[in-house]
Amino acid sequence: MKKFLLLLLLFSGFAYSQDSISKDYFSNPLDINMVLAGNFGEMRANHFHSGLDIKTEQREGLPVYAPADGYVSRIQVQHYGYGKALYILHPNGYTTVYGHLRSYAGDIEKYVKDTQYKKETFEVELFPDKTLLPVKKGDIIAYSGNTGGSGGPHLHFEIRDSSQRPMNPLLFGIEIPDSKTPIVSAVFAYPMGEDAHVNQSQNRTKLRMIKQKDGNYKTEDLTAYGKIGFGITTYDQQNGASNKNGSYKIGTRFNGTEKFEVLFNKFAFSETRYLNRYTDYNYYETNKSMVQKLFREANNPLSIITKEDDNGFITVQDSLASIYTIEVQDYKGNTMQISIPIEGKKLEILDLKKVEKTDDYIYADHATSITKGKFSIYIPANSLYEDTYLDIKDEGDILKFHEDLIPIHSNISITADISNYNELDKDKLYIGRLNYKGLPYYTSTTRNGDKITAKTRTFGSYTVAIDTTEPKIKPVNFAEGKWISNQNFLNVKITDDLSGISSYRGTINGKFILMEYDYKKDVLTYNFNDNINLETENNFKLIVIDNVGNSATFEAKFFRKQP
Repeated sequence: MKKFLLLLLLFSGFAYSQDSISKDYFSNPLDINMVLAGNFGEMRANHFHSGLDIKTEQREGLPVYAPADGYVSRIQVQHYGYGKALYILHPNGYTTVYGHLRSYAGDIEKYVKDTQYKKETFEVELFPDKTLLPVKKGDIIAYSGNTGGSGGPHLHFEIRDSSQRPMNPLLFGIEIPDSKTPIVSAVFAYPMGEDAHVNQSQNRTKLRMIKQKDGNYKTEDLTAYGKIGFGITTYDQQNGASNKNGSYKIGTRFNGTEKFEVLFNKFAFSETRYLNRYTDYNYYETNKSMVQKLFREANNPLSIITKEDDNGFITVQDSLASIYTIEVQDYKGNTMQISIPIEGKKLEILDLKKVEKTDDYIYADHATSITKGKFSIYIPANSLYEDTYLDIKDEGDILKFHEDLIPIHSNISITADISNYNELDKDKLYIGRLNYKGLPYYTSTTRNGDKITAKTRTFGSYTVAIDTTEPKIKPVNFAEGKWISNQNFLNVKITDDLSGISSYRGTINGKFILMEYDYKKDVLTYNFNDNINLETENNFKLIVIDNVGNSATFEAKFFRKQP
């Protein structure tokens, strides 16, 4: 009885906290029609999306407004990820986040640039005192852009709770028009026990869907026996865009009894990589389509699973007919339902589960060390989600480290012995993952004597590669000895085809200048509005270093009329 009362109190507290969220505290961060390129919780590579991607009409430079009073609590500028990002802490305890910005506004921009010049670096992470940069609701705080890992101009917008867990902004009254029903494009059944089968198969089985007059679906009748799970490929679209975004809620029932529910209201960043356990990783890597498994397997702690009976699995008994239903819902309540009629029959299994046995069997909860030729591998405990065979072979300078069909949760170390390499070359060696063309892609590598080590969370083929070539530097909009008085920017293209760019430093007349690196275009840009130490005759110098230490230097003289 005490347990029941405790659970009731916990549930009541959770329900109250959801109901207590104010729907009118935050206003929209952009003064345009709200159209989404991505929504909260949708599935991306290795993570759930933590906010809304708001389209900016294919433009940059739109004003971004503070949705409520508060103060700037954090600023991060990086080449990748969110690019230029801004964090505002509000009196209600929530933090709003803005990513992929082109620039900051007013005093915020000045504070960031002053710090960048003081530290002589583009990438900074700042935590201003709460009295330094206060904002009022409606203030312009930044301008939208396409910086960092953005695939096009948009604003990434988040709302986080007091524990920095991202929450669905739609809970706070951010209004996104949506009259479209979620789409379910595929349904799968997963036999899970030794004697379980679906249509006499022990393997994942795709079910044929039949559209009904009411717009919902039923699948073909299937025969099954034993412990079965189901999965779906689904997406949702909002009005005004064709982007395939995530669904808000998925629930299942078996003969009318609730079995499983996934609800995208909130999650912790510490959970997000478990997406690879929640989805069918093998199917995604093979078919580039996400399947959400509507059951909880071992080593899946995701809090987005809000209801479950027997971890979402069903047990089909011989000679009994049953019905399994899946309901997919978006935030506006638009719903799609799939019915799966099941006839229980214990039949001979004709399609046995495919298990490729190798010499290397890994126990997920044990640390494992493996040596193959010049390579040694260390797999920490719980790097994998389940026990499995791995296919590992060495072929001279190449380590074939299984196929990328199994997810890795925590870093695995690959170490190579380089004692037989020329001493002068050893600092230029790195471990690279081979791409589909057989070319090495740099993996962050450290050296300790005659050993080099890289850490990875991706299976595939790795090699010891060498980079003795310096980066390439090419001016874009100026040339040696030319006048460039009419230019607002100084643009330089930098590339490195092997290990990749590590760092750069630009100066004019010996003084540091702030150059922004757009890795998507391989371009460094200096804004002449910074007005750092400019004269009529100016000497520009740029040093670029790649990931193994090769350095290139470019120098040029240019002339510019002074005001």
